[in-house]
Amino acid sequence: MPKWKIDPDHSVAAFSVQHLMIVKVFGQFNKLSGMVNFNPENPTVFSLELAIDVACIHTGIGKRDEHLRSPDFFDASAFPTMNYHSNEFNPGEGDNGILTGLLTLHGLTRKIILDTAFSGPVKSPVEIGGETTLGISATTTLNREDFGMIWNVPLGEGVMVGREIDIRLEIEADLAE
Repeated sequence: MPKWKIDPDHSVAAFSVQHLMIVKVFGQFNKLSGMVNFNPENPTVFSLELAIDVACIHTGIGKRDEHLRSPDFFDASAFPTMNYHSNEFNPGEGDNGILTGLLTLHGLTRKIILDTAFSGPVKSPVEIGGETTLGISATTTLNREDFGMIWNVPLGEGVMVGREIDIRLEIEADLAE
């Protein structure tokens, strides 16, 4: 089974969440690492191991990023990474499929299902030696309270920060063997 190393320079974990129940706020993590097992000639077999450095959270607002790193949310000093390890893949039509695995975040582990799509592989014309790269896009929605992140401020009929978080992974992985 070919192994692919996640390229941290070309990969991102992005998210959005309701703020004040009226608009979505966006953010991202830019320090991803891990491995992918995938054979383009047999795309029915796929697995993903992913680690994300939570301290690198970026929403564009420094004060908000510091609050998100605090014990109210990610508690980055106690839980510096979130990790996803897949354990089942159900191929769909074409280059799509459903990846099931375990996400450990904020010291808690929960089952997470990712809708995935593959692109490539392609051989880069610009890198010395021309690396072969695979693209993976994945999406899911999770409830942050399932991971112990319950901080909030009540606002009449709603809350300051939504519970549901939309996640989008955009991963480039280079052939490692």
